[in-house]
Amino acid sequence: MTTSTADLYALSERYYLPVYRPRRIVLDHGRGARIWDRDGREYIDFGAGIAVNALGHAHPALIAALTEQAGKLWHTSNVFVSEPPLRLAEQLVGASRFAEKVFFCNSGAEANEAAIKLARKWATAQGREPERRVILSFRGSFHGRTLAAVTATAQPKYHEGFEPLPPGFRYSDFNDLAAAESAMAAGDVCAVLVEPVQGEGGVTPATGDFLHGLRALCDRHGALLILDEIQCGMGRTGHLFACHGYGVTPDVVTLAKALGSGFPIGAMLVGAKAADAMQFGAHGTTFGGNPLAAAVAGAALRELSSPALLANVERQAQTIRTELAALDAELGLFADIRGRGLMLGAQLREAHAGKAGEILDRCVEHGLLTLQAGPDVLRFVPALNINDVDVAEGLARLRAALTAFVRG
Repeated sequence: MTTSTADLYALSERYYLPVYRPRRIVLDHGRGARIWDRDGREYIDFGAGIAVNALGHAHPALIAALTEQAGKLWHTSNVFVSEPPLRLAEQLVGASRFAEKVFFCNSGAEANEAAIKLARKWATAQGREPERRVILSFRGSFHGRTLAAVTATAQPKYHEGFEPLPPGFRYSDFNDLAAAESAMAAGDVCAVLVEPVQGEGGVTPATGDFLHGLRALCDRHGALLILDEIQCGMGRTGHLFACHGYGVTPDVVTLAKALGSGFPIGAMLVGAKAADAMQFGAHGTTFGGNPLAAAVAGAALRELSSPALLANVERQAQTIRTELAALDAELGLFADIRGRGLMLGAQLREAHAGKAGEILDRCVEHGLLTLQAGPDVLRFVPALNINDVDVAEGLARLRAALTAFVRG
């Protein structure tokens, strides 16, 4: 007996902790930038699993890497060395242009948790008392859901009900260098944690002056510059690392999402200043960097490093930006269109404030899957290898959905 979509959705409501509100479709399979639900309906995927499926669905190189490794070795724990994570670390260090050491984990939140611990451990080695080990982050940020990472996330809505939060975090305004300078004036900040492009906070890029200014402030005050590239890294901005596009050299970079292109993996890359901060027993993970995840991530990294793919990011981003501007001229929906590469946000005008979720429902009705970044921003993060046909079809479906929204 075939279980219906309605029955499966009812099972999700019965068995899942209700921390999500998924749309009432059940996805079944995908290929490239297209995905199908269990009822056979096709969608263009402009959300890519929240910027995770950077190579689309069922990419042949990833399937081959996973299949080959699955027949050899799945898990060893970090009590032993296996080749796939070692090769991946070697690739990342070389590609990063700054890193000397790598720590593998399973998610972005874990990568940021590791970075927070590393910063505190490094500050301790510098002789800093606990009260001088403050982490500075920025309003509108999102750094994960563990207790430390969510505290670093400077958005009160993510904190509510989880108090008491860990101490030692301070917040400043994003893209306001003077405010950051004031926040660091006391000399008690040991690390600055910042997204080059804020994702959940509204798809807002840092200015070049802001990131370069933070680098200078960290140098002046003896603090680490930690870049959270979990959403904006691995080719998303048109550069393999977002910091490369800014010309900024960090001390630490955190990665996840597109690194595994669908297979769970996270990584913390550490430069020379703090490469020796974590010694034996200081941190650990059972599953982090297991051979399966590392084999897939290694294949993904080779694809994401391709000059042709990075050129495609820039070309398709311009196409989407142009169409969004045309839609705004026609329908009067957007106050701002912003982002870098294929990480784009369309800020709704005040007349449509709070309606992003409603628009996404219309998109689903018209065969398009995309995202929001808060209640007022439509977020577009398709696969980085998306082709011209799928971009054109996705934009046509977006036009139909937005027209239906305005008329409705």
